[in-house]
Parts: sequence; structure tokens; C-alpha cells
Amino acid sequence: MNVIKLLLVEDDEAYSFILKGSLELTGFYEVYTASNGEEGLEAYYKFMPEVIVSDIEMPLMNGMDMVKKIRQTDDKILILFTTARTSPKDLIDGLNLGVDTYIRKPFLPEELNAHIQALLKRSSQKFQDNKSKKEIYPLGNYLFNFNSRHLYWKGEQINLTEREAKILLKLYQNKGEIVKRQDILIEFWGINDFYTSRSLDVFIRNLRRYIANDDSVEIQTIRNEGLRLHINES
Repeated sequence: MNVIKLLLVEDDEAYSFILKGSLELTGFYEVYTASNGEEGLEAYYKFMPEVIVSDIEMPLMNGMDMVKKIRQTDDKILILFTTARTSPKDLIDGLNLGVDTYIRKPFLPEELNAHIQALLKRSSQKFQDNKSKKEIYPLGNYLFNFNSRHLYWKGEQINLTEREAKILLKLYQNKGEIVKRQDILIEFWGINDFYTSRSLDVFIRNLRRYIANDDSVEIQTIRNEGLRLHINES
């Protein structure tokens, strides 16, 4: 059985502890927790969950604002709001943001599990698309969407050219390993000469500038060998 990576965003610490423990006891979930929208956003970038269960009213950043930022980069992840709100406008606002369903507070952990399983069943194709998608990659605290050619830093969008995106993807697919310069040049320029080599230097300089916000991500130059994407995941 595949375990589902679930992000639980809840500002009530005791309640969060109970829900996390109960969900993990089912054997269906690996649960990550956050206590507000800002922490939830950081956890989303770091752990790339498959399902998000989030409260709405929270300090620092509420659930609505968090989901709005997540939906800018990911339209496939399943999102369930837990709320005591009853206003139709509140529910409509959440659905318009891309929330898949609601569960009203208070509820038992068993009810939450039933809602999640029902949501997964109804959205089985969407969920499988989310699990199998290969176009979005975690890059330290960045998200890299290859298809749209965007890097996202905490909701901020950085536009890449087609060649920048292809070079970054090649480095990502070989992260931790040296990629020879000549291999990059032949693959993306079709020739390895002085001019294309200088062009590659410009592209690498641009990519380094884009990822400069995160010290855990680095494109290293290995002298006389090539380039290596290093991601410190500790």
C-alpha cells in the first residue's frame, strides 16, 4: 500500500497532535504539520505533499491566502478545508480558490479520514496525475515548474527562458553528479566551440542569480570537468 504524504495545517497544537496521530494510525498517511499559513507554505515547498488539510482562520497567514499561493504553482494537489464557518460566501470563496472540499468543525478524526478517502476516490484520476506528475520539482526552498518554465520562491514567480529551463532540468536530473560541459553544449547548442561555451557561462550565471535566495542550492563549477547541482537536504 502506498502511503499518502499529507500536510496538516492547524493552529490548535493539541488538536493537531490528535489528528496527526489518528491519521497515521490508519497506516494510510505520512503526516507533516504546520501551525499557520506561512509554515504551511514552507512545508508544502519542502515536502511536496499529495493532500493538504488546512484550517482557515490562523495567525500570520490564513488558509485562504496560503491556498491562493499554492494554486499559483500547483493545480493538482488535493486540498480540504476544515472550518467552523457557515457563510455560503466563505465556502464559495474557498471553492473559487481551488479547494476541493470542506469538513465542518468540530469533527472526529475518523470523520476526517472518511472525507479524505472519499475525496481521493472521487478524484482518483486527479490524484494519480498529481502522484505521477514530473513537471514540478522541489529545488531546495524553490519549486521548479519545467512545463511553464517558472521558478517559485515563496510565491514569487521567476520566469525562465526555454533553454534556461532545459539546462536546469538536466542539472536537476543529475543532481549531485558532474554534468560535462560538452554534453550540455552538444545537447542544447549542437556544437562545442568558444562562442557556445561563453553562451553557456551566461546561462549558468543567470540560473545562479535566480536561485541566490537559497543557500542550500548551488550550481558548482568543477574545473576541467563540468557543472554540478548541489542541494543540501539536511
